[in-house]
Amino acid sequence: MPFDPTMTPAAGQPTTPGQAALTAEAAGAALAEAAGRVAPLWPLRTFVAVNPFLGIAEQTFTRAAVTMARAAGARMAMPRGFYARAIAEGRITNADLAAALETGRSEAGDRAADLPADAAALKTLAGRGDDMVARAAALPTVAGVAAQATGEDWARFMTDQISHWAGRHFDGGQALWPSPWRHLAPYAAWRAEAVLDRTPDVMGLKGFSAAVQTLPEDPAAAAAEALALLGVPADGVKTYLHRLVMDMAGWAGYARYLGWTDELAGEADDTAAQFLAVRLAWEAALLTALAPQGVDRAWAEARRAYDDATDRAGETALMVDALLQTAYDRGWQRRLIATINGAADRIETGPARPSAQLAFCIDVRSEVYRRALEAVAPDVATIGFAGFFAFPMEYVRLGDEVGSAHCPVPLLPSHTVRESLASAHRCAHGPADAADRVHAAIDKRRARRTATRAWKSFKMAAVSAFSFVETAGPSYLAKLVTDTLGTSRPVPHPRDDGLDGQVAADLAPDISALPLDDRVALGEGALRGLSLTEGFARLVVLVGHGSTTVNNPHAAGLDCGACGGLTGEPNVRIAAAVLNDPEVRRGLAQRGLAVPEDTVFLGAQHDTTTDRVVLFDTARVPDSHKADATRLADRLYEAGARARAERAGLLTDPTGRVTPDGVIDRSRDWSQVRPEWGLAGCAAFVAAPRAFTQHLDLAGKAFLHSYDWQRDEGFGVLEVIMTAPMVVASWISLQYFASTVDNRVFGCGNKVLHNVVGTVGVLEGNAGDLRVGLPVQSLDDGDKLIHDPVRLPVLIAAPTDAIDAVIAKHEHVRHLLDHGWLALYAFDDTGRVAQRYAGRGRWEPVADGAAAQVEAAA
Repeated sequence: MPFDPTMTPAAGQPTTPGQAALTAEAAGAALAEAAGRVAPLWPLRTFVAVNPFLGIAEQTFTRAAVTMARAAGARMAMPRGFYARAIAEGRITNADLAAALETGRSEAGDRAADLPADAAALKTLAGRGDDMVARAAALPTVAGVAAQATGEDWARFMTDQISHWAGRHFDGGQALWPSPWRHLAPYAAWRAEAVLDRTPDVMGLKGFSAAVQTLPEDPAAAAAEALALLGVPADGVKTYLHRLVMDMAGWAGYARYLGWTDELAGEADDTAAQFLAVRLAWEAALLTALAPQGVDRAWAEARRAYDDATDRAGETALMVDALLQTAYDRGWQRRLIATINGAADRIETGPARPSAQLAFCIDVRSEVYRRALEAVAPDVATIGFAGFFAFPMEYVRLGDEVGSAHCPVPLLPSHTVRESLASAHRCAHGPADAADRVHAAIDKRRARRTATRAWKSFKMAAVSAFSFVETAGPSYLAKLVTDTLGTSRPVPHPRDDGLDGQVAADLAPDISALPLDDRVALGEGALRGLSLTEGFARLVVLVGHGSTTVNNPHAAGLDCGACGGLTGEPNVRIAAAVLNDPEVRRGLAQRGLAVPEDTVFLGAQHDTTTDRVVLFDTARVPDSHKADATRLADRLYEAGARARAERAGLLTDPTGRVTPDGVIDRSRDWSQVRPEWGLAGCAAFVAAPRAFTQHLDLAGKAFLHSYDWQRDEGFGVLEVIMTAPMVVASWISLQYFASTVDNRVFGCGNKVLHNVVGTVGVLEGNAGDLRVGLPVQSLDDGDKLIHDPVRLPVLIAAPTDAIDAVIAKHEHVRHLLDHGWLALYAFDDTGRVAQRYAGRGRWEPVADGAAAQVEAAA
């Protein structure tokens, strides 16, 4: 029967107590608020880690565990047996359990009495089996109720239908036959297609298209009428809409991403809210079409859960799980601090003037390489900084019309820099010849790209696909064999696309379009952010990073998150060019930053899959520094070999072991599901002088950001660290954490089953919702976890009052720290971790290293 907005809720059932009809304006606001609770999902081309709890960060971790269980059937802790084993192995002590209980009681409010009485009681609960599936039952939806009432999986059918539509509507260039309604807003596009699509009617949803046709054309008005029809209690509307948006968090997250940039710029975007209106419209249409089969009566009963969704016993169990996770986190923090404090007496100052200074991204993979380099070259100093190096740029490659944002996704690019040919700027035959050189390079690159796209389109076209395989398939046999054996040549770098080696080597960022004042400001920001204001070496190398893999839809997730899921190459080359500019040097000197005349800046890139570091633009190194650069290149090669040897121990293959050379082979093996471990294992963020951690083997678990608060006048650099790199690190950590504790909701399943859809994301199989988060192959090796599910501890070497000032000033930082998403510690000036942030401006002393070691042994 058709949708009738004048019907009483649930096809004649009495209205729910407390129900009140929403206006279109109020319904639109409710849609927007609920859509804001789903985390954005970046497309595959720039896939970056995102905090899956971003939309509920205003809740404490404990409260959020309850919220996500109700909204998504999600869990935010491991099975209890995991914690029971940690207790038995001594990784969780009685002191950790007691500390977790103290935190839990402060967060529980009037529910504190429901928590275990003491550490012994909490320990007992850890050993009482695992009924997490029952505890994490999500609230009902019409689609789910319809499946139970009719015996037909209408929830799966609905998800597949919406996903197929979304794949067509949001297609990023994969579809050869694009949707004719792509130019419309999402809700209008879906409605225009749904009224013509007879698939639901054929599958048994009689009257579905007619019901859709009677829906208002305005998504907010449609939402208001749908909610009235569904009879959702007024007090439960927010919870119900959150339940719906999490029901398809993949496509909803991608819709949320589409509005992210507009929202950063202060503009409104309702793409995600319109997508939620589509999901809500399906609820109303399902109820209308299936009412004759008793779904109306079943829904009238089920929706009472939104009238009083409190399950006190279930919520208490979820809170206990959160307490056990907190105790597990405290155990890791205790061991980390004991390690740092136990070795603080070995802190040494480096050489007065190192032979070279290399600034790496704070990425945890850099920690392994930095230790290796410092071991083979003790006279070299390493520095940690976010991999965009304070140059938030849109970079336009030669021959492209638009560029890509090379900066953290919470930021907008401040400038646009175009790629050009370095030789064209110093051409001896004048501007005309220079222009000819540039145009020739552009034409060659565009011709190559056009040919590649045409060939790909021919191969994939419906009229040629089968004949192509039959005719050309055998010619691909050799390539298939070499790719399988890992003997094919490495994937060409994007800079080499369609260009010969000589021209590709001549490519360089053109910084001439950047005003001098901006160049000076950017250079100053980078140097002060690096805490590099004196003691410059002859060579200062800014090392970005990227990754080499093949046949990997999530390859961008292995590149630089601080560069928006791209490589750091443009940033380091731009930064080096700016800092080598004589005019910039004079401007920096006027600002109190005197860079020695014999200091030369270079860009470089660390390939995190192969642990090879390549220096850029060495042909333009002055003759006075060529020997320095050559010697450094040799040491980088040696350090790469040491780093590969260390990382090989964590990698496995069918023989059970991986050689250092095998690490390189994995980068070009199309069948390899674990080319590298990415940021798996990330478990600490340190902002301090390198001397505080240089004597430690942190096993690739720590983000290392160099920071000297005594050089930070006004604590502006501290504020940047806590509002940008620390936040990005929390996104990475929480994505890995969530994908580990509940891959079904927060991860993307088995990558062997992935199918790319619309070039924007992956499905697991051939249908279902777009998957979010990380695949299981990025988290475990098939036998054991590689990523330890802990929330990130942050350790900062700065006065606590300065840290407090930043927390007070920035609400999103306050939420992370006051609500338990991050833990925060402060170093003292001797390099010991001395204080722990207890929330809401309170600090407490940390036990000394020796005492912590004794407790760990106990």
